[in-house]
Order: sequence, then structure tokens, then C-alpha cells
Amino acid sequence: MAYGMPAYERDGVAEIAFASQKQYISFCLMRGDVQDAFAERLAGQDMGKGCLRFCKPERVDLDLVRDLLRATAPAPGQVC
Repeated sequence: MAYGMPAYERDGVAEIAFASQKQYISFCLMRGDVQDAFAERLAGQDMGKGCLRFCKPERVDLDLVRDLLRATAPAPGQVC
């Protein structure tokens, strides 16, 4: 758990977290390098500083989430 959300950590540092909010489902990507690499694909999404928000479960872009997870998994990076 990190920031009150289920999270994936590497060396004690949370890199990805998930949360169910009242109005949306959030996917928190705390790696700036991955955010920068996916800037074009993230541009059309509802996104805060590091939080990708989906208003309805059926609107979750599973391909994008999968690609973000795959980009984060291989090696550690700078966390925002």
C-alpha cells in the first residue's frame, strides 16, 4: 500500500498504484520517464500530474494500461 492505494513497489518505492474513487478509477503512474515516453498516447486521456482517470470501467484503455505496465517493469526509473 502506498498513499492509501494498492501499489507496485520496487526497492521500497511505489512506481504504480490503483484506486477506485467516487467518480472514477485511477491509475497512478509515478514514473516520469514512462510518462514522457507515452506523452502522445496520454495526451487524449483524462490525466492529472501522474494520475490517469477513467470515468467508467468500460472506458479503461486496457491496451494503454498494459503498455504502461510493460514499460515500467523492466528497470527502475525516477519517480515523480
